[in-house]
Amino acid sequence: MNKLYYGDNLDILRRYIKDETIDLIYLDPPFNSNATYNVLFGSKDGTDAAAQIQAFDDTWHWDQAAAESFREVVEQGGDVSRAMQAYRLLLNDSDMLAYLSMMAPRLKELRRVLKPTGSIYLHCDPTASHYLKILMDSIFGVNNYLNEIIWERFGAHNDSSRFGRVTDTILFYSKSEKYKFFPVYGPYSEEHLTTRFKNKDPDGRRFWPNTCLAPGGRGPQYDWNGHVRHWRFTKENMKKLDEEGKIYYSKSGMPYRKNYLDEMPGQLIQSLWADIKMTKSGSERLGYPTQKPEALLERIIQASSKEGDLVLDPFCGCGTTVAAAQKLNRQWIGIDITHLAINLMKHRLKDSFGEDLNYEVIGEPVSLEGAETLAKEDPFQFQWWSLGLVGARPTDQKKGADAGIDGRIYFHDEVKGKTKQVIISVKAGKPHLTYMRDLRGVVDRENAEIGVLITMQEPTKQMRAEAASGGFYKSPVWGERYPKLQIITIEELLEGKSIEMPPVGQVNVTFKKAPKSSSNKGSQPELGLQ
Repeated sequence: MNKLYYGDNLDILRRYIKDETIDLIYLDPPFNSNATYNVLFGSKDGTDAAAQIQAFDDTWHWDQAAAESFREVVEQGGDVSRAMQAYRLLLNDSDMLAYLSMMAPRLKELRRVLKPTGSIYLHCDPTASHYLKILMDSIFGVNNYLNEIIWERFGAHNDSSRFGRVTDTILFYSKSEKYKFFPVYGPYSEEHLTTRFKNKDPDGRRFWPNTCLAPGGRGPQYDWNGHVRHWRFTKENMKKLDEEGKIYYSKSGMPYRKNYLDEMPGQLIQSLWADIKMTKSGSERLGYPTQKPEALLERIIQASSKEGDLVLDPFCGCGTTVAAAQKLNRQWIGIDITHLAINLMKHRLKDSFGEDLNYEVIGEPVSLEGAETLAKEDPFQFQWWSLGLVGARPTDQKKGADAGIDGRIYFHDEVKGKTKQVIISVKAGKPHLTYMRDLRGVVDRENAEIGVLITMQEPTKQMRAEAASGGFYKSPVWGERYPKLQIITIEELLEGKSIEMPPVGQVNVTFKKAPKSSSNKGSQPELGLQ
């Protein structure tokens, strides 16, 4: 069964994924590509506490956690240890060293879970690609390096101080010499069509006259049309091709085999990928800052896996790898450290493949006790998880104070009407009447239709009374009345209760819908999971 895991991918890999069970790995580890070299290579004193991991925060910092990771890798010895020691001499205790220290143990685990026939694609930007390549060499072996793929993300990028930075790097390695690889073809360029397929049959079919001569003079020798040569075909086969009209003769009478354009697979894809651009808009774009185009992942999956193979993305973000794998009839595992990303992936999978798609989410609380534990360990993750239960989008924590709003649900419930909203507030602590009074004020200030308080503990009678005094919102189309102020406990949400509002499936516009997929749902063998 396909699986989404919430948690640190290092822990998930070690606890759940068995040795040599994965066919293909793609990872696009977060990294602050916008930071300057002066910041990235600045020395740190190592005393910073590990920062709260935020959604979309793509920066690693040299802190106690990074220092501990570096120590563990070095003490294990071997090529990886030597590489990391050399990096410390070069980079000092910088954020770049923190990034490499965090990546090293994860890459070692990824090698462990990869099948001998498997491959790994590591997506990075030029800021760190050269360091990661040496790290990959030390883990996977220099003999298993296959390609440095250059992806041209944009056609142009304005930068007055340097050449425009428009490319990413994808490092392609195998586990062994037994790896799978299936050539991928793209459409021919107009120049190639014009110069190579310039000949046409009377019926208009374009062809390329390919030589009939055998390479190196190793074919059968005979006279054909006055030319005694070593040919690629036997005389009988040459006669058959000629009778079928598949031989083209030059002015000198030299035969050429007609390679028809409509029978050719296309242009063989090389290591420079300039035909897939970054998704900036359109139906595929879902608003995730680091989202990659599905075409990019489809190419990688088609090149290095077969239907039914198991694809893993340990930094899966909004789930492009997962969506592409499902579309191409592969099994998949996605891992992410934020409940917000898991929530986005669930919406994407539902929109693209429907409600009946079979997969399992592991790591989310399934009981009140689990929710309480999450709230104590990580208040932000608890908040994002709670909002996910009602299909709400969190406010952007990076932009400062939330002004009493933890999340929103946007909806349209009248033809050509304005966008309306449900304001969400999440509280894990002891309930207070002020929570409802504050929510009422926010709803009035924002001119929202409905306000909802999600609370861990049972609300007081005074809170229920305050909510009841809020009146009702009447939907102009549905004709139903919905309480303007509502309280829902986590326990009620886990039992299936939802916000009272116009039918969410028909009016909700909170998350941009992913396009429907035309994938085939083939059989899915068992995963290699503990």
